[in-house]
Amino acid sequence: MGYMTTASTGGTRWLSDEEQSVWRAYLHATTLLEDHLDRQLQRDAGMPHIYYGLLVQLSQAPHRRMRMTELAKDVKITRSRLSHAVARLERNGWVRREDCPSDKRGQNAVLTDEGYEMLRRSAPGHVRAVRQAMFDRLTPEQVRSFGEIMQVIATGLEPEGTGADLPWLR
Repeated sequence: MGYMTTASTGGTRWLSDEEQSVWRAYLHATTLLEDHLDRQLQRDAGMPHIYYGLLVQLSQAPHRRMRMTELAKDVKITRSRLSHAVARLERNGWVRREDCPSDKRGQNAVLTDEGYEMLRRSAPGHVRAVRQAMFDRLTPEQVRSFGEIMQVIATGLEPEGTGADLPWLR
């Protein structure tokens, strides 16, 4: 944006050449990584990466069940997108919905035995894909630094108690 000055753009602090390069590398790498993981899971388990993430969340929840609203928050998707994904997972027999006993309007998503088995079978291939795409390419020091950097970014984007209109609250 060399032709634009801070004064002519209302005080915008433009990215430096180095920041622009890092930003573009980040976008490129995350797009390639998500595509790599999505293709691996589609090929090996017949599901997109987001569905795998839902199964993982449910597998780690007490009694393999979560309120739909909490599940949407945890995987960072809108409730309507979650409802669509859970409907697909229900058709596969991997998840079922139950009414929430403490709130007549709420529903729980429950990981079925078949869903747990699918997750158990697909996890080794997924872990291999993650390791090959990311961790095998980094030194232990880079892994630590990367983790610290991602935590700083996540903390800044998900502030506690601000009432921010985040997508998974819709």
